[in-house]
Amino acid sequence: MADNPTVYDIVVLGGGSGGYATALRATELGLSVALIEADKVGGTCLHYGCIPTKAFLHAAEIADAARESERFGVKASLEGIDIAGVHQYKDGVVGRLHKGLQGLVKAHGITYVEGYGRLVAPDTVEVDGQRYTGRHVVLATGSYARTLPGLDIGGRVMTSDGALTLDRVPGSVVVLGGGVIGSEFASVWRSFGAEVTIVEALPHLLPAEDEALSKAFERAVRKRGITFSVGVRFQGVTQDENGVHVTLEDGTTYDAEYLLVAVGRGPRTEGLGYEEQGVTMDRGFVLTDERLRTSVPNVYAVGDIVPGLQLAHRGFAQGIFVAEEIAGLNPAPIVESGIPRVTYSDPEVASVGLTEAKAKETYGADAVETLEYNLGGNGKSQILGTTGFVKLVRRKDGPVVGVHMIGARVGELIAEGQLVVNWEAYPEDVAALVHAHPTQNEALGEAFLALAGKPLHAHN
Repeated sequence: MADNPTVYDIVVLGGGSGGYATALRATELGLSVALIEADKVGGTCLHYGCIPTKAFLHAAEIADAARESERFGVKASLEGIDIAGVHQYKDGVVGRLHKGLQGLVKAHGITYVEGYGRLVAPDTVEVDGQRYTGRHVVLATGSYARTLPGLDIGGRVMTSDGALTLDRVPGSVVVLGGGVIGSEFASVWRSFGAEVTIVEALPHLLPAEDEALSKAFERAVRKRGITFSVGVRFQGVTQDENGVHVTLEDGTTYDAEYLLVAVGRGPRTEGLGYEEQGVTMDRGFVLTDERLRTSVPNVYAVGDIVPGLQLAHRGFAQGIFVAEEIAGLNPAPIVESGIPRVTYSDPEVASVGLTEAKAKETYGADAVETLEYNLGGNGKSQILGTTGFVKLVRRKDGPVVGVHMIGARVGELIAEGQLVVNWEAYPEDVAALVHAHPTQNEALGEAFLALAGKPLHAHN
């Protein structure tokens, strides 16, 4: 068995958002790094997740714009969806970003190892018989598209991986799971002309969001012609040459061409040697402290394998944190609730901080105040023809602890919401800031004016 005589400061197992961020930041800080990736640098997010799905969603937005153009006094028609052209556009975006990332890895002097790595000692990862030893090891092996027990993937039953490579627009789809991934694909396919039904076992679509957003989202998708079932569990599916036949536990059945299984993502840790080397696990996840250290000294974990929000930007931030921690910079721990969350459907949903329910649970029902500002009073939202609202959650006589939004393009507004929540701003602080006119960003300014007791364009 060959050994690599070099001992690196850090060996990173996994080249997705968390892993490559660790590697890039660590080399900036003068540390030597080996980065090991079985597939392609950039991981799920770049190749099979965030980027390709958002490319699909942008194509869907253009289809809707063409379909609804007369509403804006423009005569256009939608001849159809060229799915091969959509894939070409999507692959071009992914390819350019991948090439740029490869260049960064090379420019930073990172030892990049292509191959399937396994933890064979607390300080060593083995790839194809070659061992890479590090003073520190960072586990960053990401996640995979989960399914339900007894629900086999294949044929007309697919996960998001299959949905991203489908070579035709389906006539009809049942989407199992009304969370972020399911809602985004449902939105794309509806814009492309498919009949879509979402099945969600919990009481609302987007169940992790503030209930006001979930209810508004349900009204919006119903208006778009997407049907959905909530509060009833999936029972089973059969498939034949005509399509899939989905049954719920209450006896309801749905027929469609395809079933998309979007029930979340599981940690990619099986068979990688973690437990054998003493890393404490829980249902496949790697447990860490707030500084992302595992139970094994000098072994850290980042991204989707760590319990919590499974978001690329969380993994990215954790990667930077761990690199700085190993370099001795003592960075501040990442507060999970302060990480922004966006669903890039039509309409978009964006949030950061605590929901109203969580804030009341945390501080007491009488200690929380909320405000909703309707986008009807926002000039740019009227121009875009979107509806929705901004909801603020604050501690009474205290800082804002949650910002929640629904409407076209609100994902672009969450950056200010993140600053407000993470810097524990008071409504009066934000109300004094001048927001450019006419922008949707003004809706945030107006919401804070109202919460500070001086509402102007209030259209509630």
